[in-house]
Amino acid sequence: MNPQQQQNPEGSIDVELSEEIAEGVYANLAMIAHSNSEFILDFIRLMPGVPKAKVKARIILTPEHAKRLLEALRENISRFEEAYGNINNSTDTFKFPNGGFGGPVGQA
Repeated sequence: MNPQQQQNPEGSIDVELSEEIAEGVYANLAMIAHSNSEFILDFIRLMPGVPKAKVKARIILTPEHAKRLLEALRENISRFEEAYGNINNSTDTFKFPNGGFGGPVGQA
């Protein structure tokens, strides 16, 4: 059995996490678009002085799963703030580089 795999007790989901995925990908910008049937989350790495940003991951969710993700984030942020204190909201307004990124406009 792979070290990242767990025994599958009844009613649980066996999730495999490969080493490559476990390393994660750094992103400092998220753009969100949606249609009537899906939400598209693009996770982007924007580096200072580099005119082109790269989408590092794209996640496509049903509206129901997007709402579940929102609730899970709220719950986890609440737990984080209980343990470590409030997360400061940045007063800086994000500004896109000249020319933007192309593609559909979303919100982060």
